Amino acid sequence: MSKMSRLFLTVLGLFLLGGLFSSNVLAAGDLDSVIEAQMYNRAIHIMAMLLLGFGFLMVFVRGYGLSALTATYMLVAVSIPGYVLLKALGVFGHAATGVESLILAEFAAASLLICAGAVLGRLKMWQYMVLALFFLPAYMLNEWVLLDGGWGLIAHDAFVDTGGSIVIHAFGALFGLGVAVSMTTHGDRELPIESDKTSDRFSLLGSMVLWVFWPSFCAALVVPEMIPKTVMNVVFALCGSTLLTYLATVLLRRSIDAADIANATLAGGVAIGSTCDQISLPLAFCVGAVAGFASTFGFAVIQETLQRGLRLVDTCGVSNLHGIPGLLGGLAALLLVGGIDKEAQGLGIVITIVIALATGLLAGKLLSFTGHRRQSYEDSEEFGG
Repeated sequence: MSKMSRLFLTVLGLFLLGGLFSSNVLAAGDLDSVIEAQMYNRAIHIMAMLLLGFGFLMVFVRGYGLSALTATYMLVAVSIPGYVLLKALGVFGHAATGVESLILAEFAAASLLICAGAVLGRLKMWQYMVLALFFLPAYMLNEWVLLDGGWGLIAHDAFVDTGGSIVIHAFGALFGLGVAVSMTTHGDRELPIESDKTSDRFSLLGSMVLWVFWPSFCAALVVPEMIPKTVMNVVFALCGSTLLTYLATVLLRRSIDAADIANATLAGGVAIGSTCDQISLPLAFCVGAVAGFASTFGFAVIQETLQRGLRLVDTCGVSNLHGIPGLLGGLAALLLVGGIDKEAQGLGIVITIVIALATGLLAGKLLSFTGHRRQSYEDSEEFGG
């Protein structure tokens, strides 16, 4: 046997021995570390959604891109440590540990960014951070009641909402609408929200980032064996909403609308949240398709009437992307998940609507006492010329 052959066999033997040793070590107790590392990867995906996805999605307002991105930074920077601190103090339940704590805080940040989308462009930069301080306790109260058995209204684990259709998306949208009631002036209602091709392109980029990482968002805290099913369901739901968004925007507007494509294509990810680890691929596609059509219909038909009736402006249309699809997702669980506690599911949805609107209206009223911008939707007010 040549020296080269002996060297090859020696290296191969060491490799196999190392693999065997690694397997034994893993079997002996490192599985938790591997799961934690995988959870960390999903946490970083969610962080990309928060900063890149949400950030660029909200730059569609021409002349407000710098402010939208900066506000995104500020909201995330306040909400993550704020959530962890409140949990550590024992406010609304016990604190999570490790990467799970970061993910739960990121969920809160996502809901806050949804809320801020309703009043985007009408707050001073420091008011976004005050909004975060009002939002976090309200969000954590609702989360505690629905998911942790707070006040004994809903049994622990009885409410089905793995990916946050209700707890994250619907709550953030409804809270934001409550804030918008007081933070929309007569001048804001008369002022058009303008976009151009450049701002629309950046918004579409943000939408694509969200689309790519949405499976990690929904699968962030599911047990490892359910991750493949969850990821596939989310992708199928997003495909369903994307295809129906195209059909709906052409049907309702007679041409493709960039705002519909940037937003309603994501409605499947919102709606599948409640059932992402529970249903089959065909049902996931159907949930996404229904959500995509409903969201596009909201942007094209409902939004103007809703804003006129409530005398507010929903800058990013969060009622259409997160509110309607989020509620649809929570209701879909009633129909599609076997063995569900229907009373708990229905009660949880009602509680979310009540808490979100009540606390949002209160936060908006308090925030209005701090004043309004001189000129909405303009970077120049705070960034200079």
